[in-house]
Amino acid sequence: MRRWNGWGDEANEYPLKASGLAFLQQRLGKATPLPDASLASVIASVPASRLVEHALVQTNAEIRIRHSRGQSLPDWLAMRSGKMAPFPDGVAEPETSAQVRELLDWALSHDVVVIPYGGGTSVAGHINPPALNAPVLTLSLAKMNTLIDIDPVSQIATFGAGTAGPALEQQLREKGYLLGHFPQSWELSTVGGWIASRSSGQQSMRYGRIEQMFAGGRLESPRGTLVIPTIPASSAGPDLREMVMGSEGRFGVLTEVKVRVTPLPEKEEFHVAFAPDWDSAVTLVRSMAQAKLPLSMLRVSNAEETRSHLKLAGHENLVGWLEKYLSLRGNGDGKCMITFGITGQARACAHNLAEAKRRIRAAGGIHVGTLLGKKWEESRFRSPYLRHGLWEHGYAVDTLETCVDWTRVPETVARIEQSIRDNCGDEGKVHVFTHLSHLYPQGSSIYTTYVFRCSATYEETQARWAQMKKAASDTIAAMGGTISHQHGVGRDHAPWLKHEKTEQGIAVLDTLVRHFDPTQQMNPGCLLDK
Repeated sequence: MRRWNGWGDEANEYPLKASGLAFLQQRLGKATPLPDASLASVIASVPASRLVEHALVQTNAEIRIRHSRGQSLPDWLAMRSGKMAPFPDGVAEPETSAQVRELLDWALSHDVVVIPYGGGTSVAGHINPPALNAPVLTLSLAKMNTLIDIDPVSQIATFGAGTAGPALEQQLREKGYLLGHFPQSWELSTVGGWIASRSSGQQSMRYGRIEQMFAGGRLESPRGTLVIPTIPASSAGPDLREMVMGSEGRFGVLTEVKVRVTPLPEKEEFHVAFAPDWDSAVTLVRSMAQAKLPLSMLRVSNAEETRSHLKLAGHENLVGWLEKYLSLRGNGDGKCMITFGITGQARACAHNLAEAKRRIRAAGGIHVGTLLGKKWEESRFRSPYLRHGLWEHGYAVDTLETCVDWTRVPETVARIEQSIRDNCGDEGKVHVFTHLSHLYPQGSSIYTTYVFRCSATYEETQARWAQMKKAASDTIAAMGGTISHQHGVGRDHAPWLKHEKTEQGIAVLDTLVRHFDPTQQMNPGCLLDK
């Protein structure tokens, strides 16, 4: 059963290894866990629903609790403390587009605010009920989770928008295809949510971001139904697909989506290499991206993240051997780990691997094969569970990300990390590290993780997080980066959207929102903080 106050299934654990705990205690000091609230105590705090009865709407306390928060650190603190209000007044789980249409019409006629809900994995406040006088309905698409149709000639598959990553890929694999969209939230997140938040998967270098995959679909809005046809390319005005992507529930509810799929690859491997330092590592991966070397994935960890991953991995013998080997080859404390994917036809994979290894050698790097790559592949979707292991020992963890041109990558990384250190309190005790995970010829995404000790109370811990988050977000805006490369805007990032979109752009978005939702009942406060 899925956890009500954390990530994933209750049966799945990813405990912090003893070596990892010792590493963190050395960096941050020992920490004291905060007390967790019980589900029973939270149930007792849920107020009566304000909704009139509807056959498709459930109003019991537990289902409302389970749909009231996402997976950001503030959400985590709310769930663990039990202070989760406000709650939705009800949850509906429609099974068809017709039922979604019925629910929207009912909500409009009863002045009910509607929040679309996919997998509940938002880390930016997309699905949190706002504190309003109007009642709130969370509309979950969990039961719209099947492959509706596949066109093998055009390689287009139609899914219910509530289909989560594992179910989507399993249904495609049975037909000999895959989508290839693998965000870290893949276990729980849904194809509709990926589109609504403009998601990016770990192997976007081969398969593209969700923008390249989304071919068309059906949107139920307060204005009516919008059907986006599947046209390979068009010069007939602005692209309606682009308009829907990233709309975050403000225009309506995606019920069916059509995506471009790919035949299953003949071969796939993940390799690891090490560069001697950060500057040479960034130069190397930039050259690979700009040469358009056909890898399926390319990511590079800075020296601090490299150290952290090796310490937290728990494979002491393997890591010990590796450290000695790399040191003998001239890759010492400043080394940076590079992970890359080789995917496709066997002959092409051999050629691409040879070219990658040639470039690594020329940059002074060391290719160490697939063993660490296999370890990464085995645990690629388990990292969110590590938050549980950290929490049990009194540590909080959060991430943030952006994307900038190559000329600004090194300075942006340094400034983001420093802004977090300068604003963490607790005598500057925060463990910060970064990797570049989605590389383009023009620039790269930047993904920063920070771990800190919980304070004596939930309120103090939240306040410290807010200070670090604001400082880092201000830095991102000052450096000309996007406020989100892959997490979306939600409510948490909305104050910084104007730096990227400008006042004119915000006005355009506001006009679109008001067209589709004249009475402002679709996820108000999300995307635009008006």
